[in-house]
Amino acid sequence: MISVLGQSIIVILTVAYAMLVVMATRLTYRLMVDRGVEENVAIYYNRKIVHMAAGGVASFLVPILFVAPIYPMLTGLLLSVLVYIPYRTGKRLFWLQTAENKNDVKFTMMWGLSIFLLWTLFEDPWLAIIPSVFMAFGDGVTGIVRNAFFKRRTKSWIGNFFMVLVCIPLGYLLGNAAQIPIPWWGVVAAIFSSFIEHFEFGPIDDNILITASATAVLFVGAGL
Repeated sequence: MISVLGQSIIVILTVAYAMLVVMATRLTYRLMVDRGVEENVAIYYNRKIVHMAAGGVASFLVPILFVAPIYPMLTGLLLSVLVYIPYRTGKRLFWLQTAENKNDVKFTMMWGLSIFLLWTLFEDPWLAIIPSVFMAFGDGVTGIVRNAFFKRRTKSWIGNFFMVLVCIPLGYLLGNAAQIPIPWWGVVAAIFSSFIEHFEFGPIDDNILITASATAVLFVGAGL
């Protein structure tokens, strides 16, 4: 019971931390707009800041703070609800959200589900966070580079180039930290997910493709 209570508190604190990052980006939005950055560009930068500062940091904390895969999944689902509510009520977080897509909802959902799936299958939290780390830091850097070059949301391959540079060392290090080390499968997952990020298929956005592709590669590698 104490463990469940303690883990529940950690879930709440992790959600609170992520939402604090979300609210803090209202300040970065204002700073950028006041300096002449276009609103859509500032919003896109903010999304990637949240990717890394919330999703990325939380990913690395998962093996340290949580004792079972259900808790990061609950964290992801709670965050999905919290970021969806502004869309539902018509009160979007204007410094972060756009009417064109709800990819931030998919990000939080895939974050929790991918960790839950891999951790449940292989009983290894370090292996489980690899797809979410790719989605947070790899896609985060990808978006920042593209935004800096083009000042709009685009799928230019230059972003994928920088993503693979970020993801390969992360995949190797986290794969090597697994209970049964598979560092080179972490590298393969990094390359594959960095390539697949370039594409979107209707409602299946890059958040889904990155986590799904990396999960599939790791499933093969860890299952061998």
